[in-house]
Amino acid sequence: MKFKSIVAVLMVAAMVLLLCACGAKKQETSYDIKVWVAENAVELTKSQIAKFNETNTDGLKFNATIEPVSEADAGTNMVTDVEAGGDIYCFAQDQFARLVQANALAKLGVAAAKTVSEANDAGVVAAAKSGEDLFAYPLTADNGYFMYYDKSVIPDADVDSLEKLIEDCEKAGKYFAFETNTGAWYTASWFFATGCVSDWTTDSDGNFLSVHDTFNSPEGLIAVKGMKKLVDSKMHLSSSKGSEFASGAAIVVSGTWDFEAVKGYLGDNMGVADLPSFEVDGKTYHLGSFNGCKLMGVKPQTDAAKQAAVHKLAQYLTSEECQMERFNTLSWGPANSNAQKSEAVQANPGLAALLSQSPYSVPQGQIHGSWWDIAKVIADDVKAATDDAGLQAALDNYKNKIDALFSMSEDEKNAFTVIGSIGGDTWSVDIAMTEVSTGVWETAPIELKAGEEFKVRQGKSWNVAYPSDNFKVEADGTFVIHLEASTGEVTLVTK
Repeated sequence: MKFKSIVAVLMVAAMVLLLCACGAKKQETSYDIKVWVAENAVELTKSQIAKFNETNTDGLKFNATIEPVSEADAGTNMVTDVEAGGDIYCFAQDQFARLVQANALAKLGVAAAKTVSEANDAGVVAAAKSGEDLFAYPLTADNGYFMYYDKSVIPDADVDSLEKLIEDCEKAGKYFAFETNTGAWYTASWFFATGCVSDWTTDSDGNFLSVHDTFNSPEGLIAVKGMKKLVDSKMHLSSSKGSEFASGAAIVVSGTWDFEAVKGYLGDNMGVADLPSFEVDGKTYHLGSFNGCKLMGVKPQTDAAKQAAVHKLAQYLTSEECQMERFNTLSWGPANSNAQKSEAVQANPGLAALLSQSPYSVPQGQIHGSWWDIAKVIADDVKAATDDAGLQAALDNYKNKIDALFSMSEDEKNAFTVIGSIGGDTWSVDIAMTEVSTGVWETAPIELKAGEEFKVRQGKSWNVAYPSDNFKVEADGTFVIHLEASTGEVTLVTK
């Protein structure tokens, strides 16, 4: 009996120990990280990370500093100083190639890549790949544009005709805001309308090898003829800001990110539609657009355990649950396939307009950083043209600059230049710099005005550019622009 009692006691003790072990939480591991998200997503991201800390079963806790950094600026900031960048950061897909080149993205593991690939829109997954490897997490699939309009000014019957829309705006003395003269992303609409392409080829390291570009073609000439109708209008405004409705606009071409703001300005008078068509020589062409996405990247870490933990957080932040929270809170269009099918997403007017525009849109692949500056000045040349010869000259000028990208010497690729709103220029002409000593670059003396802005960049591209925000001139004067390439520090030296 004693033996049986001892055995019974031991069995009970073992069961208690087993139950305790099963109920025990994993030891908590805490990490300090920096997260970059759009300003309007800061508070939501804080709450999502707090929920991850409470619910994950791996004992992970993140003490996260959330900083507002736009998706447009994140790429430049990261390649400027990867070590100082966000451990997790969100960026527009056009930044992807240079982030891979700068080793600013940590590759996903096999299991994570499989999960992410199966859960998200195939086009967004493809945008996050270099070769066969996945280097980022799908965040949104709504990086495209369409048309908002004021129903009290623009009749619904006119939304399909560019010519009628221009007439409506001119009659009412209201602006038609379409960012043609300051943004290549929108300028491309006219060329896509007539079937032109600009397809870039990169290697597995993100280096650009070639481009198939047909903007300088008979179809391109038709495109700029259509463009000229708008840029010549006295009511054209080169802007994509929804806030223009507060400053006298009747139409703004923008995207889902402006939905809530525009709704606030227009209320029941808010109209949403795909882009219109224009007519040239009796034939109509529906304006095209880029369609793209936003991605979430993880910075490479020296600590393997921290690297794995940060990846788990990024996977959670781009999960179906978190993507739907962003849709419900910010009206961001999800990349997650299940979320895209939800009734709420399908019923959203902005996403519905994006869907209507989709048949005329072109997926945004990897594009050379210099292209954005080259293409955005087409509209200025088009506006200055007085006949078809002038329009053709605008296309020839564009083509010559594209060709020059692939004929640059190694010295030119490594050299720094200055570009900005200097001396009346609108970020279209690079000013030469000379390497006066190892890693130290300077311009010749330049007259600058207070309020002018510029950046210093390498190889006439945005892959390496300083400072992260535009350098703003504080006072009139004659200066030498000075760069310390090792630190990225830009200063003005009075002459």
